[in-house]
Order: sequence, then structure tokens, then C-alpha cells
Amino acid sequence: MRPLAAVLVVILVAAGCASPRRDKITVACGASERWCAMMVKRFADATGVEADYVRLSSGEALERIKGARERQEFDVWHGGPADAYVAAKGQGLLEPYRSEASGEIRPGWADRDGAWSGIYAGVLSFCNNTKKLAERGMKPIRSWSELLDKRLRGGVAIAHPATSGTAYTALWTQAELNGRDTGAALGYMRGLHQNVPRYNTSGSDAAVQAAKGEAAVGVVFSHDCVAAQEQGYPDLEVTFPREGTGYELGGLAVLAGAHNPDSARTYVDWALSGASQRLGPLVKFYALPTNTRVPPHSKAADPATVKLVPYDVEAAGRAKQELVARFGAEVAAPPA
Repeated sequence: MRPLAAVLVVILVAAGCASPRRDKITVACGASERWCAMMVKRFADATGVEADYVRLSSGEALERIKGARERQEFDVWHGGPADAYVAAKGQGLLEPYRSEASGEIRPGWADRDGAWSGIYAGVLSFCNNTKKLAERGMKPIRSWSELLDKRLRGGVAIAHPATSGTAYTALWTQAELNGRDTGAALGYMRGLHQNVPRYNTSGSDAAVQAAKGEAAVGVVFSHDCVAAQEQGYPDLEVTFPREGTGYELGGLAVLAGAHNPDSARTYVDWALSGASQRLGPLVKFYALPTNTRVPPHSKAADPATVKLVPYDVEAAGRAKQELVARFGAEVAAPPA
């Protein structure tokens, strides 16, 4: 007869093996820290599915997701410009899923094959510190050409496009303004390089630097500058370049190799809903919603009053890897 202790061990091990897997997802989140934290908490509260997140800029997220291809650490990718999602789709990193809620999303703001969906939109802007600009004898910046002014030496805050979707949007905007001429786009960035003391990892950091007077002007999405204004920095003023500006379409996707694909799809359903897209202003996130049932907040950029370039997300995504590599080689080395 087997000893009682041994029998108990066998029973306990068997019971542990038979126990259901914990219902939990991990989100790679590309928007602001407060927005990411709120979204996963509200999702968990609404569905009962446990969720956590890791805040990553879009370039960092793409590299992490690609590096963990065989043993994926994330279930969902949420936030950050969709051109990175286009690049991820081309590498087989996304699991197509067409949610029932996709019918509520504005036409053209989602992947035609269902690999990703747009979840918000943000317009690229200049975040001006009017006091610091006045010290340099300048008024708020209103054109890309003014950003090259020698009086702005060391005064422009912007991130590196290898890690930041915001910065890649700025780079691709130059390509669009020059008829998709990437050489001309890199030429503009070489001129701007003289005014950039260092490149940030995260795009939204430029708003913080402008707010604190560490920079005279930051190149950021307008909702990041508005959020900084509301933190108590009255010297900030948002302006848009008169030549035309680009915009991000924040993405959302289920990742190939997700550990919990069913709950990942539940997250996508929830995030596309009107109830979810109304939450941003609670944490001072004023991007444009993609759900047609949710009106834009009064503090969101109004595309009707801003000159936008014909920003082609698909083309930007296909060009991203090569263009970012050229930026590192021809303009500035990637951040350490």
C-alpha cells in the first residue's frame, strides 16, 4: 500500500493541474501612463477579466512584440500610431479580429483586413512656451520653417522616431509635404537637428519639457500639450503648422500568440465601444474618438480648422523600418 502522504501529494498535484487557468491579459499600451492605467482598470471592472499593462512607446512596443514572437508576453496592443501596427501586420505579429463594434468606427480608420482598428486620433502640433520664446525674441511657432530658426538652437524638444510614434509622425509628415520624397524629409530633419539638444524616447516628454521651460517649443500631439496646460502651466500655447500637419491614428490589435486570445478579443470589443471612448477626458486625454457615437471633446483638435497633410497610414507603416534606419544613419544615432 502506498504511504498516505504520497497519495495526498498525488491528489494535490492532480488537482492543481486540473484547475482552470487564470483569466488575465497583459496590454502593451502606447498612450499616456494615466490613460493606460485607467483603461485596463475600467476594462477589468466592466468584464471581470484581470488586466495589467506595460507602458511602451510605439517603437519600443514593436521591438518587444517582435522579440517575443515565439513566446509572446502581451495579449493586446493598445495605443500608439497605427503606422507601427501596419509594420507589425507585415511581420505577422497581429491576429486579425473584426469586432461587432467595428461598425461604429469611422470609415477608413481601421485596417481593411481586420488586423487592427483605430481607437483615437491626435493631431501633431507645436507646444509653445511663450515666455521662453519671448526670451529668444520669438512668438509662438506657426510653421515648420520657423522651427529651423537659429534662435531656437537647443530649444526644440522632440523624440527619436526609432522609439516614438510621435516623432515618426513628424518625420513622415515631412515626407508627405514633399511629395513622399524621403530624401527631402531627412534633409529637413537634418536642419532641425541643429536645434535639438537631445532626442527623447517618448513623444509626450516634449510637452513636459516645454511646460517646465526646459525647451522653448515641443513637437507633440496637441492633446499632450493641452494635458500639460491643465497641470498648471499657463505659458503653454498650442499652434499648428500652416504648411500642413500630420496626425496619428492610435491603434488597437490582438497579438498573434496571445496567451488568452478570447479575453484579448473581449478587450478589443470593450475598447471600441462608445462607453470606453468617452473615458479619455477623465484623465485629461483629449484625442479625437474613432467611435461615431462619441462626440469630440471641446478641447480636442478640430480637423476642420487645421490644415492636415494627406497622411497615408499604410504607406507610412511600409516605409517605417527603412526610414527610421536612415534617420539614425543620416541625422542622429538612436537613443541609448
